[in-house]
This record gives sequence, structure tokens and C-alpha cells, in this order.
Amino acid sequence: MTALQITGVSKAYGPDSAVLNGLDLTVPSGALAAVLGPSGCGKTTLLRIIAGFLRADSGTITVAGRTLTAPGLNLPPESRSIGMVPQEGALFPHLSVARNVAFGLSGTDRAKRSSRSEEMLELVGLGGYGDRMPHELSGGQQQRVALARALAPKPALVLLDEPFNALDSSLRAGVRADVRAALRATGATAVLVTHDQQEALSTADLVAVVRNGKVAQCGTPQEVYQHPADPWVARFVGDAVLLPGTAANGTATTALGRLPLARPAGDSRTGTVLLRPEQLQLTEAATAVRGTVTEVSFYGHDAMVTVEVDGLTNPVEIRVAGPVAVRPGQRTGINVTGEATLHS
Repeated sequence: MTALQITGVSKAYGPDSAVLNGLDLTVPSGALAAVLGPSGCGKTTLLRIIAGFLRADSGTITVAGRTLTAPGLNLPPESRSIGMVPQEGALFPHLSVARNVAFGLSGTDRAKRSSRSEEMLELVGLGGYGDRMPHELSGGQQQRVALARALAPKPALVLLDEPFNALDSSLRAGVRADVRAALRATGATAVLVTHDQQEALSTADLVAVVRNGKVAQCGTPQEVYQHPADPWVARFVGDAVLLPGTAANGTATTALGRLPLARPAGDSRTGTVLLRPEQLQLTEAATAVRGTVTEVSFYGHDAMVTVEVDGLTNPVEIRVAGPVAVRPGQRTGINVTGEATLHS
């Protein structure tokens, strides 16, 4: 069942400043979709249009079978049944945590509001925090309260506008996990806007990569990472090794050898062959392609080794787990595992 259907949405702020260009997106019920893209690609504009804060120039938006935006129709934000989690929480500083959560429940009696507020705080791991004031909470706790407030009225859709940006890197993973668990527990459908590739791939069920006001590719995190639509998407969602190659009979001939293709090409053709750095391995095998190590970047959990390969113009990057045995200037062999992807 479709919870959110966006068809042909366009928006421009002037004659030569188009931000969205006929964007299409479908989000299934109960899914968390990440809208991922670089600054200026239109993702925040899209979120504001879905919420009703901006009017689209054209296109339609339907949530849970109800049309919110269409030619001649633009429902106001308060009539859309959409919850919003903005950047930095944006809690009301003069209201307690419990009253913040209950803010959107004005149509129910006090006892029901109190009960629902307590239920939502328990859900986000803040049971017993209802009497505190927002300034008494950490940034991560404030974001969880903002989520509880958004979920309390049981909206048809929850929008999250880069909600983890203001958090320290050490907090982000934990808060992301808490948010994901709360959305799953309520069965809510949500759209997360982010420019953080790791955040999108690790959190979402569906990733929509936006480029120049359109969805360049939409799929599961695994699909978008392993089978990107083109080299731009490949580089944007993660580190990529791009090689010139010629494909025929299900393999591609490259400077790193003959590589099996995930999606075999028919006739012989040339193109750009994509691998991920973790598919490359350092080896001392005599038959391996040889190169010279130029740089080693250590990240603790892994390292990135840059190698200039004989016969290849651009260096390749190899992701290595654990201790790194090679040093700049050292000769090494390279082995490739798994399948490559060919792009014309």
C-alpha cells in the first residue's frame, strides 16, 4: 500500500531558478524513505511542499490516499495530518517536556493527552522526563522529544528535516537508532531529508537520490549502493573505483583484469566499470596486477590505501580492514572480488 505519492512536482523561485523539475517519488506504507542529495538539489524545498509550507508550481501529492496538493488545491499544513521533526528539535522553551509532546493533542481531554504524552515518551526512551524543561535535556534527548511530539497525534506521515545535524558525531548513531526503533514500533511512514550518505544508507528502507530537482535513483540502500544508476550516483552514495573497460560475454576487460559483471552486457561495448573499494584486496600473488602505494589513511576500524596501478591513469582506492601492512612507496599486487557494474 502506498502512503506517499508524489507525481511531477515542480518548483521555481524565479524564471531561471528551477529547484524541482517534475520530481516523482513513491513511498510504501510503514517505510522510512531517505531523500538524499547535495546542497541545493531541492530536497528541503520538497519537504516544505509536502508539509504545506510552500506551494508547488505543478504536480500532485497524495498521502494515505488523500490528495494534499494538486492544480487548484493546496491544503494548509494543519489540515494535512503530517508530523514534523525539524532541525535541532525546535521545542517550546516555556513548556515542559510532557506539554511539548501533548501540544498537538488539543482536541482530546487532559487525561488522554497526559496518557498519550507519557506513552510517547516511553516509546522514545524518555519515560519519567515529562516534568523537565527543554533546556534541561541534551541535544539528543531534545530530538527524541521532537519525534514523540510528531508521533503523538498519529499522523499519516512524519517528515524529518536533517534532525541529527546539530548532534555530536558520537551521539548521532544512537539517536538515529532510537528514532528508527520508534518509527517501527508505531508503524509510521516517514521521510528523512539528509545530505549524509551514511545516515541514509544505515537508517532508511528506501533511498531516493536527488539530482537537479529530480530523483536520479530510488531503491533499497543495497540496490543504490551496489547497483547505482550512473557514475555520479555511484560517487555520491559512497567511495567508488571507476575504470575504463570493454564488456563482452558477461565480463569486462579492465586494467585490473577481466571482471565478472553483475548485469552482463549483450554486445561488446566500452564504458565505465564500477567497483567499491572493499572489493579490492592487497595481495602478494605473482600473477596479480601490480601498483605502487602512494597513501595510507587510517580510520581505526579500517584504512584506505591509495595505489597507482601500472597502465591506469588515475589511482585506485582499496579499503582494508584491520592493521595495514603496506606503506607509501611500496609495491603491491591487487586482487578483485565480487562483480562489477558497467555504465555506458
